[in-house]
Amino acid sequence: MKIIILAAGIGSRLGNPFPKPLTPLKGGKSIMERQVENLSQNFNEHDISVVVGFKKDLIMERFPDLTYIYNQFFDATNTSKSLLKALKKYRNEDVLWINGDVIFDAELFSVLNKEIEQKNSFVSVNTSRVAEEEVKYTLKNGFIDELSKQVQNGLGEAVGINFISREDMPVFIEQLENCDDNDYFERGIEMAIAENDLKVKAVDISEFRCMEVDFKEDLEAANNLF
Repeated sequence: MKIIILAAGIGSRLGNPFPKPLTPLKGGKSIMERQVENLSQNFNEHDISVVVGFKKDLIMERFPDLTYIYNQFFDATNTSKSLLKALKKYRNEDVLWINGDVIFDAELFSVLNKEIEQKNSFVSVNTSRVAEEEVKYTLKNGFIDELSKQVQNGLGEAVGINFISREDMPVFIEQLENCDDNDYFERGIEMAIAENDLKVKAVDISEFRCMEVDFKEDLEAANNLF
């Protein structure tokens, strides 16, 4: 299995003059440093690749031993195209991917690893809150039906930790290619579900600490939570 961290964006909403994954947390470590440490507890660090763009040298200098994929159009595309570049490289692998602004407990892999071992494509979700600005989901016949920020009556939030099996990879790549440049990768999942009947589970990790940092208020909340 390959692991992808999406870290190409400018992160303008947080307002840092550097890539958002390098945002320092209260304990002194950056968001991405926590991610890499937590991932390395469960997986081989050599299988981690990072999609970079905005001020990529800062990330590459901080984590020189990781593998990098460059989205040269980082200022004109969204996560659908950053993920597409990575999946084209690893199209014959199972892939776990993580947004570069997610802070999480390593213990959540005690739940996710069971799904990975069974090759179940999934989106990790938190059912304890449903904020309007977050990506939300609905289910149909036990699998994800809708997945976007526009979902009404969402059952929970997608937390930015996801898995696609090698068997499901071709249809997902096809739909990421069909996404507009400014689409989030969730649009590719939603299209693959609608057009190709892709089966994607919603895996509840609400018992663990996990949150995305988009705004300064999120960063303050994350520092309090962790």
